[in-house]
Amino acid sequence: MRVAILGLGQIGGSVGRALVAAGDPWRVAGWTRSDDARRAAAADGIESPASIGDACSGADLIVLAAPPLACLELLDALAGPLRATLEPDAVITDVASTKVAICARAAAHGLRFVGGHPMAGREARGYAAADSGLFVGRPWVVAVPDPPEADRDPAAEARVVDLATACGAEVVRLGPAEHDAAVAAISHLPLVVAAALVEAIAAGPDWPIAERLAAGGWDSMTRLARGDVEMGAGILATNGLAVAARLRDLRDVLDGWLAQLETTPADAAPLRERLASARQRLGVDGPAATE
Repeated sequence: MRVAILGLGQIGGSVGRALVAAGDPWRVAGWTRSDDARRAAAADGIESPASIGDACSGADLIVLAAPPLACLELLDALAGPLRATLEPDAVITDVASTKVAICARAAAHGLRFVGGHPMAGREARGYAAADSGLFVGRPWVVAVPDPPEADRDPAAEARVVDLATACGAEVVRLGPAEHDAAVAAISHLPLVVAAALVEAIAAGPDWPIAERLAAGGWDSMTRLARGDVEMGAGILATNGLAVAARLRDLRDVLDGWLAQLETTPADAAPLRERLASARQRLGVDGPAATE
């Protein structure tokens, strides 16, 4: 199966390296604007054509490996000026972090599209951060229509499932809206919270002192705020309503914390109960370790 990967950053590059490692029947071409990434990919056995059209020509499966807003632009191009480069039975998929907007755009264009989202990745960027084992044992969402019995294309879906399986991932079938609501909670809301925490603290007058004292807790809580701005903006722009709903839930919980902490003096017992409840919901048993 010939696969064209449009975008050779960490995720696209990892898909390409995983398929090269898998061997037959996979043949991989990857398009990127980066000359350095193109040369590195070619050294790894990934064909590196100079244009998107050349990459898509003859491809059975086209993987959009770009931030969400860029995926929308690629869909517009594939439905427009690049449509003639697509094989009649070619399937298009993506690896972006949101699904509703992308699946809807593909459907509006009449493209043969099955959305995807491998739940893997690190803060590092670019092809140099690609890892053929990145997806092993990780969930890979394959988007099925809402409701699932509507407009199914089993052959196209099977092609995307084969891709995920060849990369070592565990396939999870979800509707686009179901996917976006879930990742809004466990991925996109944490991004907003990390950025808001930086906004609230690093702009304060005592930040120079706090910054000198900052250690692992601050680093862990703000890790997502250090990520790719274009990627983060695209995620939030294409999943804003779902993230806003989760943010309201968090705001309600924070109001409860405020009410407890503003008692004078604060009562440790209910605070202990809340912290213990959070640990239990995360599957942590036994007493917390002490320093």
